Amino acid sequence: MHVIAVLASDGVSAFDLSIPCQVFALARLPDGTPAYDVRVCAERPVTATAGELEPFRISARYGLDDARAADTVIVPGGPVDRVPPPGTLRLLRDLAAGGARTASICTGAFALAHAGLLDGRRATTHWRFAGLLADGFPDVEVDPAVLFVDEGEILTSAGIAAGLDLCLHMVRRDHGAAAAADVARMIVMAPQRTGGQAQFMTHPDPGADPEDLGATLQWMRENLHRPLSVADMAAHARLSTRSLSRHFRAQTGTTPLRWLLGHRLQRVRELLETTDLPMGRIAEATGFGSVETLRHHFSRDVGTTPKSYRASFRV
Repeated sequence: MHVIAVLASDGVSAFDLSIPCQVFALARLPDGTPAYDVRVCAERPVTATAGELEPFRISARYGLDDARAADTVIVPGGPVDRVPPPGTLRLLRDLAAGGARTASICTGAFALAHAGLLDGRRATTHWRFAGLLADGFPDVEVDPAVLFVDEGEILTSAGIAAGLDLCLHMVRRDHGAAAAADVARMIVMAPQRTGGQAQFMTHPDPGADPEDLGATLQWMRENLHRPLSVADMAAHARLSTRSLSRHFRAQTGTTPLRWLLGHRLQRVRELLETTDLPMGRIAEATGFGSVETLRHHFSRDVGTTPKSYRASFRV
């Protein structure tokens, strides 16, 4: 079974710590058996935080050395002004060197940066601390706008609840969209949120802002099969194409076409997993137009061919 070690150190965010435990413990294989063995690992009993409070202490069942058996290690957020102990940094480096997948939630990215695992990589953290991460670790390409960054074997997520998006993404990557959707239903969350932190940084008010794109986003979801252009989207939103692009990035953290592509690919995954539709029908239903175009985008973004994906994740 895939072993996931969640590291707990003094000051760990209680919410961050619980996210991977909850998500991965709920994931199931097609036969109903657990998909992961989740272990919380700590050197000693640690204090957990909730905002400015330190409401309780945690005594983990596993020690730090037990994390060395992990296939995936996850570092939850904690105080950004504390450098992890040398033993923790050494553990992170050893696990990464041994091929373990390494991920962080929120300010847990600072621990990965201190271990040198983010050098030369793109990464994210809570938008409030993105500038601090960039200034302290100039070799890291910090993206403050996204919900998470997947660099293959190194993954980082944005502020707090974005850890849910990251963990669901990892389940989706390991076992397919249907498995991730099952977990999302259990925790009462959308299987895949769109956009990034930017939409939370700007706090648009749909009721007061006449340029809110909520209605246009819904219209785009309902018309994935159509060959939509930026001009079409701008016309629906009653904006110029330039204004649409500006408001789109402010409210979703991405571009109109990138947002549309992401939703189309998600729909392709669902159809591959849950139907026997031929590839041509799927390409038409998702707005790609041709099988060749679908294959190009799917292989580039998902990392495998539609045929291989269907063979792996067909429900």
